[in-house]
Formats: sequence, structure tokens, C-alpha cells
Amino acid sequence: MRTQSRRRPPRATLAMAAAGTLLAPLLSGCWVGAGGAGSGGNSINVLMVNNPQMVELQKLTAAHFTKETGIKVNFTVLPENDVRDKISQDFANQAGQYDVATLSNYEIPIYARNGWLHEMNTYVAKDEAYDEQDVLKPMRQSLTGDDGKLYGQPFYGESSFLMYRKDVFAKKGLTMPAHPTWTQVADLAAKVDGAEPGMKGICLRGLPGWGEVMAPLTTVVNTFGGTWFDKDWTARLDSPGFEKATKFYVDLVRDHGESGAAQSGFAECLNNMTQGKVAMWYDATSAAGSLEAANSPVKGKLGYAPAPVEKTRSGGWLYTWAWGIQDASRNPDKAWKFVSWASSKEYEQLVGDQIGWSNVPAGKRASTYTNPAYVKEAAAFQEMTKQAIEGARPSDPGVQPRPAPGIQFVGIPEFTDLGTKVSQEISAAIAGRQSVESALKKSQQLAERISEEYEGR
Repeated sequence: MRTQSRRRPPRATLAMAAAGTLLAPLLSGCWVGAGGAGSGGNSINVLMVNNPQMVELQKLTAAHFTKETGIKVNFTVLPENDVRDKISQDFANQAGQYDVATLSNYEIPIYARNGWLHEMNTYVAKDEAYDEQDVLKPMRQSLTGDDGKLYGQPFYGESSFLMYRKDVFAKKGLTMPAHPTWTQVADLAAKVDGAEPGMKGICLRGLPGWGEVMAPLTTVVNTFGGTWFDKDWTARLDSPGFEKATKFYVDLVRDHGESGAAQSGFAECLNNMTQGKVAMWYDATSAAGSLEAANSPVKGKLGYAPAPVEKTRSGGWLYTWAWGIQDASRNPDKAWKFVSWASSKEYEQLVGDQIGWSNVPAGKRASTYTNPAYVKEAAAFQEMTKQAIEGARPSDPGVQPRPAPGIQFVGIPEFTDLGTKVSQEISAAIAGRQSVESALKKSQQLAERISEEYEGR
């Protein structure tokens, strides 16, 4: 029996470990703006990830937000890994160079715990036009600190669901259940494997990374009854539920999954689905916009179903890119005005009118899903996406109590390193270089090091 340790890692060490990558669509290109050495006067500095919707925001800001408020916004725009590193350094030191930054629902509770973020309750209370209650409840909960205060506002959100070729299913005489189980999905994958020349049954991520293979796999672990840690911080990667889920996932992708699965992440699966190389894909709800784009070869051919389950009511993950205001900001009031505008119904309308409704940063507001223009543009998947987000349970994703929030991750700073190392073992099992049992034995040892730091808290 292992002696429990009550040692606590230094707070700065824990927080600095939060930098890393999480689930997000493949980011391409790089544009870096000229952020100053600290904001002042009538300007603010914003540090953000370089995904397409953020770049669109940057283009619209001067002609609309600045024109209306007089507040100049200096943007620094970086790829995901780089932006996380830069944010963690500036916010951890409370240097105040950046007033606002893009943070996910993984970082925000951790940063809030360390006193790096400005709370937003006081602003929300005074800003009636913002309509905080319109923000989907899971998003609000995931951006709330231990003290019950809001520390972030979502720019867009996503969950996960199952995408499938309804035309291929029809040809094979198959029906997707309204609420499929993973057992049913595996059976369907076997039946549609080879339905068309070169087509495999399903695409599942196998690429190493805590935000790649571990994101979907952890949702499978949750619904099979497993967990990374129990409520007392005991590592449970060698538990029956974790092992059964992992073996199921590895066997499914090896037997009926895409070729080169061990090197397939979100981008590769998106390409496989778009090019008709797979009949099903379990992944982010945000993928549907690309699959249903005007130039997509599979537009109109897809059906969407909830994330498969086994022992839980829901199985989808929850993710958001959100805005956080640095506690050391010299202009928190002006920073809030920008956050309020960038996450507002007004901004969504602006994007819909000027760029197109398929480009709207959705997944965060209930009103988006009653907007006739958006509903028409995203008819194939919008309702399923909303249901997936509303059904996500970040504080209770499995069958047992958890010591930290998170569905596809464990909400502690150390998870970036732990998840990445475990993902390498799982990917090796998918590639056939070791057994699942061997992968989990090594992974359990890694997780036990975290247990020793947290047990007894």
C-alpha cells in the first residue's frame, strides 16, 4: 500500500504547466500583429489564436468596434502552441502587456485559481445588452472559477458527435440509432467497411497528443465507466473500465478504421471524411461546417448522431475558445467592452451579414439557434450541435465522482504533460508496436506520480 503524500506542487509550477495544446481544428498560417509593451490611454492589447474566425474578428474590429467606441485594439495573433506559451508567461508574471487573451475552458479555471484573471461578474451585472443568460449553461459553468465567479466569455464553443454517410447507410440497408451505443457503432463500422472502393468503416484519432487521440478516447473511457483519477486522486488507468474502453477504441480503429490511424488527427480525419475514405467519424461538432461547405464533395450526404455512450446518458466533450482579461490589465473597463462586443449577439449578426452565416462563431448562445438565417445555413447539424453542447457534463462526465472538472481532459496543470505521454503509449498500441495492457501499465505509473502530489487534499 502506497503511503499518501500531502506535498503540494508550487503554485507557479502548476500554473506554468498549463501551457500546451488542446482539441481544436488544425490551425494554418501565421500573422503576428504589433502588440505594444503594455496598453494605455484609449487602446488595449489582445493576444489571440490564429484560427480563421479570430482573423475575421481582427479584420472587422477597426471599422466597427473602434469606430463605435474609440478604443483602438492592438492584436498579436499566433498559432495555438505559441499563443498558449506566450499567454502563460505574460499572465503568470502579471506583466500586463496584454489586456485580453484567448483561453480555453481548460486554462481559465486554473488561471483564475492563481489570481491571474479579472472577474467578470461586475461587468456582466451592468451590461444588460450582453445578455449573459443567453450564453449556454455548460459554457458558463466551464468558465467559472472555484469562487463561483465568471472569468471568461466564450467566442465560440463545440462538443463532439458522430458523423456518418447516410447515403452509404441507405445503400447497405442500415439505420443509425437515434442514440447509438459504442457497441452498435462498432457493429455498424464492420458492416460499412468496404461499402465503397477504398472506404473504411470509421475514422478515430490516433495521433499522439493530449488534445488529439486522448480527447475522443477519454470520452469513451468516461462512458465505459473509467476515469483517470478517482475522487481521492488515486490513479485509475489500470482499472477495468479504463482498460476495456482503451482496448475497444484500439481494436475498433485497427479493425475498421482509417489507414495510418496512429498518425491521424482531426485534420486527417476531416480529409478522410471529405474525400469519401470513411463512412463514419466521431469528432468535434465544429467539423460539420467544413463538411457541409458549398465546395465539399460530401455536402448533403451526411447524417449526425449524438456521441455514442455505454453507461452514461451523454458522451460528448465540451470545448470553447474564450476571452480572459488579465488581472494586471491597465484598462480592464475597456477590455470588457471589447470582450462584450466580440462575444455578443451583435457581433454574430455582423459576421452573418458581412461574411456569411456559416462563418458565425456559434456554439455559445441559445439565440444563435433560433436565428432563422443561421438555422437555414446550418440546418443539417445546428440542432444536433446545440443538443450536444447542452448535454455536456464537465463536472460529472462519468459514472463516478471526479476530483477535477473536465470531460476530454483533467482540469489540472499537469495534464498537458501526462496526457501527452499517455497518448504516445496509446498511439504505439494503435500502431501495433505494443499491447494495450503494456501501454496502460506504463501510463498508470505516470499517473501515479500525479497522485502522489494530490492525494490527501
